Amino acid sequence: MTTLDEVIVKPRKQFGETFFGRLWTGLTRSPAGFAGTVLVLAIVLFSFVGPLVIDQHNPTDTTQIWTSPSAEHWLGTQYEGKDTFTILVNSGAQPIWVGTLAALMAVFIAVALGSVAGYFRGRIDAVLLQLTDVTVTIPQFLLMLAVVAFFEDIPPWGISIVVGSTMWAFLFRSIRAQVMSLKEREFVEAARLQDLGAARIVFREILPNMAGFIFVNFVISVNQAIYAIVGLYVLGLMPSGTPNWGLMIHQSWGQNFYLNPVALPFVVAPLLMIVLFTIGLVTMGRGLDQALNPRLRER
Repeated sequence: MTTLDEVIVKPRKQFGETFFGRLWTGLTRSPAGFAGTVLVLAIVLFSFVGPLVIDQHNPTDTTQIWTSPSAEHWLGTQYEGKDTFTILVNSGAQPIWVGTLAALMAVFIAVALGSVAGYFRGRIDAVLLQLTDVTVTIPQFLLMLAVVAFFEDIPPWGISIVVGSTMWAFLFRSIRAQVMSLKEREFVEAARLQDLGAARIVFREILPNMAGFIFVNFVISVNQAIYAIVGLYVLGLMPSGTPNWGLMIHQSWGQNFYLNPVALPFVVAPLLMIVLFTIGLVTMGRGLDQALNPRLRER
């Protein structure tokens, strides 16, 4: 015998009504956002897939020092006679994945603490606000310099922890304010009446309604983290064993390569990659905001 639950079929959401459907619609509707997304994906593929495709044989050749771009060396060679393009391809993965890991850590801390402070309020809110005030008053970059200088030969994942642990405070206040606003809505009151529990209300009712806001801030945090990481390399405070765009800039600045016209590809290429990746992240963030913000989506 057919039951009522078997007869009533819950309507399936169309692709455009889902989170990823709204994301795709918003990005394709915004030419700048779509272009930024394509640019970011292109640089990510260049940095992570490129090393698997190109020839990694890049020996030191003193007869090929500072040669101009050619069919054999697309960006010429550097001070050791190595191919500049090969170095550029191998130098992009670390700042991107370390910056992404740092942003994930910062957003996770901000969301976890901001949700607790905004929902429960009271003494725990006051303590977390005081902790945030102390964190904000400490100059982030100086704190990173002190930590990196104290721990010699810090690994890449350690860099992400250092950077991520200094970036969460500003996002914390925004998350807290959003949670304080959403917890007064009718659907949260209904969840309380059903006695669903604080953890379920926060993680199943409130945070899903902030997914767009959190995602956009994550993109912004990736941009800030990459700048911080590259800055540490430019200042010469990070280990020089792994190829890195920041290390290329540090070498160019420290050894005055920018004064040599033939060395311009080695000097300009990492700067250009960082600038393009930043522009891509910013424009992609605007497209995501338009895609996931209900007020902008209705325009």
